[in-house]
Amino acid sequence: MKAVKDNKVYTIDKNSAKAYLAQGYDITDDNFNVIEHSPLATVPYSEYAKIKAELEELKAKQQKK
Repeated sequence: MKAVKDNKVYTIDKNSAKAYLAQGYDITDDNFNVIEHSPLATVPYSEYAKIKAELEELKAKQQKK
């Protein structure tokens, strides 16, 4: 696992992931695929993903017309 924030990358274990999340780091696997985004992000990733999915759905509907 890795903790990533700005230009900093730390190799961490599962036990220290919560501490890094609390400091604003995203947690990724060794290939930098995001496992969990920091809850300190300006826009929580879960909200961003939800809105992005809705936007894509609306675009697809509009193209069918």
